[in-house]
Amino acid sequence: MMAREYVHPPSAACLSASMRDLGYSLETAIADLIDNSISAGADKIDIICDVSNKQPVVVILDNGRGMTECELLAAMRHGTDNPRRDRSPKDLGRFGLGLKTASFSQCRSLTVVSASNASVSGAEWNLDRIDAADDWILSLLDESDIEVLPYVDRLDKQGTAVIWRELDRLLEDETGERGQEIVNEKLEAVGRHLALVFHRFLSGEVKGHSKIALTVNGHPITAFDPFCRKNPATQVLPEEIVRIGDTEVRLQPYVLPHHSRLSASEYDYYQDRSDFISNQGGYVYRSGRLMAWGDWFRLVPKGEATKLARVQIDFPNSLDEAWTIDIKKSRARPPHAVRERLRQIIAKITNRSVTVHRGRGQKLFQENQAPFWERYADHGGIRFAINEQHPIVESLARKLSPEDVDLLRTLLDSVAASLPVEMIYSDYSTHPREINQRPGDENETMERLRSLRQALYGDGPGDAKAFLQIVRSTHLFDGQIELTEKFISEAFA
Repeated sequence: MMAREYVHPPSAACLSASMRDLGYSLETAIADLIDNSISAGADKIDIICDVSNKQPVVVILDNGRGMTECELLAAMRHGTDNPRRDRSPKDLGRFGLGLKTASFSQCRSLTVVSASNASVSGAEWNLDRIDAADDWILSLLDESDIEVLPYVDRLDKQGTAVIWRELDRLLEDETGERGQEIVNEKLEAVGRHLALVFHRFLSGEVKGHSKIALTVNGHPITAFDPFCRKNPATQVLPEEIVRIGDTEVRLQPYVLPHHSRLSASEYDYYQDRSDFISNQGGYVYRSGRLMAWGDWFRLVPKGEATKLARVQIDFPNSLDEAWTIDIKKSRARPPHAVRERLRQIIAKITNRSVTVHRGRGQKLFQENQAPFWERYADHGGIRFAINEQHPIVESLARKLSPEDVDLLRTLLDSVAASLPVEMIYSDYSTHPREINQRPGDENETMERLRSLRQALYGDGPGDAKAFLQIVRSTHLFDGQIELTEKFISEAFA
């Protein structure tokens, strides 16, 4: 007895509802549509989000090749393309589901209008209609239907407009000013996401692709480089190549500069988008498009030691199966050979990253013969203590009775023991530039310098060179070195 074949298609109403909840955000949904625009050769893509009218609308307009009616019908079909099919190296698509799944995650009405060779075609999916018929009923639009659609008049002789209406998730049931605030927050997230995900297209560095121009409501999006490559202090380590069959995966490690080597605008630029620790890791690019980032793929935990390390990992779309790319194109797991090479690279760049991060502290102890703080690392662990041989401490001790010297030592030991390490670490790792240990104006600075000279040398001649070194060791006068030098030239004349 043979098994019988039974054609058992899914319920259109149930499947379309399920597809809405694959986990897209507004920014990842829009990024999926931009993939299609770039694959169609567009170099100008405009995102319009208009919530001022009764019916809010989001439109993605591009100047790509456009589609004939036959091509448009194929694009509107669920599962347009077999993910196993060999694709053009320039194709950023994967499953042939992105246009539909991304759009339905945000709206209930998806309309696509495309111009190609002076002919214009339009088609629309509406979830209410699919629900009512429980079937995949697609509306093909005639000329009069297309004419009344928002923003299609901006289409050129060739290009495509994707129109989202019935945006039941955009405003989160809010109206008025609060609704507008929610939309503005989401659009800001969209801008940041696109600036990072498409940064290599925006800067024109993807071979075979034109430099693209992206706008959100007329505001241009500028590329956000996660590797800070324009800063001369960024270290570019040798590129490594891993071969998988006939295909190359390229790994380019970087070690970012210590925050003190960033300009004010660079620092704000990076800090504003997330702190350094969460930005570390591998940055996985598929055909130039950033897919996943901020992760070491469980090879090492994120931490201070690797906070300045980044690895740019490039693979072509022919390796999609090996990388297990998901529908949202937000997850990518490296194949075994890549993970092993990455493990070796992490060890190298960890050493570099640690050196950059700790280098400034080590330098301080080397430069000053008598630092105020000393670091001890022994069997009891690491501890910090005030240096009792520092000239200021020694000068004070000489003026005190033996009992008072004991009291001074107790005070210094208490200050060292109560050092709020956790609080300092928390503040410094998240907002290093906001830490300011040097209060005081010019008058107060001069008074402190006079007091310090008196404490060290009394009315004697003193040593200008030694005094300057002691001043530097206190860090009380950092940023006021010109004032200090002026005082020294007058006080030690």
